[in-house]
Amino acid sequence: MRQTAKMELDISKKILLDTKELQAMLSCGRYTAVKIGTDAASRVDVGNRVLWNRKKVEKYIGEISL
Repeated sequence: MRQTAKMELDISKKILLDTKELQAMLSCGRYTAVKIGTDAASRVDVGNRVLWNRKKVEKYIGEISL
């Protein structure tokens, strides 16, 4: 199995994020990042990979924050 090639792109320019990038974007741990991503309905399964839709997460955070 081939390893995923990482591109050095700013997180704000990406459409989909992996879980580690989601954690970095939210400044939280894995459990909380996955919970926020799931609550935002932003999970995208591509083969065995789990990616997160950045725009849905940002919209969800904007809606729940006051």
